Amino acid sequence: MPRESASLRHQVEDFLRKAIASGQFQAGQKLIERELCELTGVSRPSIREALRCLEAEGLIVIVPHRGPTVASIGVEEARQIYAVRALLEGYAAQEFARLATPEQIGQLEAAFSDLEKATRPRSRGSLADAKAAFYGVLLAGCRNDIVASVLAGLHTRVNVLRMTSMSRKDRLPTSMIEIREILTRIVARDPDGAREASIAHIEHAARVALDVLARREIDAALPPTTKTRRAPRRTPD
Repeated sequence: MPRESASLRHQVEDFLRKAIASGQFQAGQKLIERELCELTGVSRPSIREALRCLEAEGLIVIVPHRGPTVASIGVEEARQIYAVRALLEGYAAQEFARLATPEQIGQLEAAFSDLEKATRPRSRGSLADAKAAFYGVLLAGCRNDIVASVLAGLHTRVNVLRMTSMSRKDRLPTSMIEIREILTRIVARDPDGAREASIAHIEHAARVALDVLARREIDAALPPTTKTRRAPRRTPD
């Protein structure tokens, strides 16, 4: 029975993480336990345990007498996350190019192919899942469990930021060109080139996401009357 309970809680945690990462649950959105029970088909105790876990991960905030709310990632926190990503994923790409077996390189090529398919308009695949699979192969082949563990701890917040940068329609094609360059450098067994390509990819994504987040913070700080009077502006899409 305890195993079943733990398994159920993990399933709920995973569902909520994906809902936050995909934007189904927006930053600042209040989470109603009753609605989550109906959505997941589990009891309130299981929902509460999952929410406590996500609070520890920094994905939600539980305010006394107000309940859980999806946490917002501010500009400064995002900047710090991207800085850590650049260091660690740059290192992971470098070491993968240096240490990966031919089989692992083949797996990375296959993961990139799946990622390309997931970008097609009519694809049923999940872009977030395809990206996670690509980086999963990369981290497994870099042979550094500490790097993989730290990045795993950032995984959901990184996915939230990916969705933020991808809200710009021009970002996805550019992102795919950058990831292809990482793969090209790895296949060529060019560790320095792979690291530089990975860092450049993350720095480009950071510029887009930080711009979107900064605009959101400015909009949120404006009085409601000011917002309604402002001329319609094209969204960050």
